[in-house]
Amino acid sequence: MKYGTICENHLFSKAYSKGKRAVTPALAVYILPDYAKDRLKKSHPERKILNRIGLTASTKLGSAVVRSRCRRILRAGLSMLEKEKPLKVGFLIVICARSAAVKLKSTDIKNHLDTAFKKLDMFNQL
Repeated sequence: MKYGTICENHLFSKAYSKGKRAVTPALAVYILPDYAKDRLKKSHPERKILNRIGLTASTKLGSAVVRSRCRRILRAGLSMLEKEKPLKVGFLIVICARSAAVKLKSTDIKNHLDTAFKKLDMFNQL
C-alpha cells in the first residue's frame, strides 16, 4: 500500500507529544489520528484515506550511511508487515529507530513493528 509522508516538523512534534506510543528495544512507534485525512482524501486520485508515515533515525545511531540503512530497513519491514496484516487508515505514524535497530534485518524489524502495532491496536479485524 502506498503511504503519504510526514514532512512538516510540527506533525512530528504533535505525534511525539499527543500520540499514543509503543516502544520495543529496536524502535519506538507513535500514533496520532490524522485530522487532515478528509482534506487529503479529496486530493487523492482514487479518493482513498491513507496513513502518513514518518521515519526518523537520530545522529546517535551513526553516520549518514547507517541512518539511511536504518530508514530503508524500517520501510522494508513496514511493507512486509502491511502485506500480511492490513493497518487501520487515517493516522499519522512516526517510527523512530533506536540503537538496537542498526544490527537488525528487515524480518526482525517486521517482528518489532508487529509487536508495537499490536500494543497500539492498529490492525484491522478481518
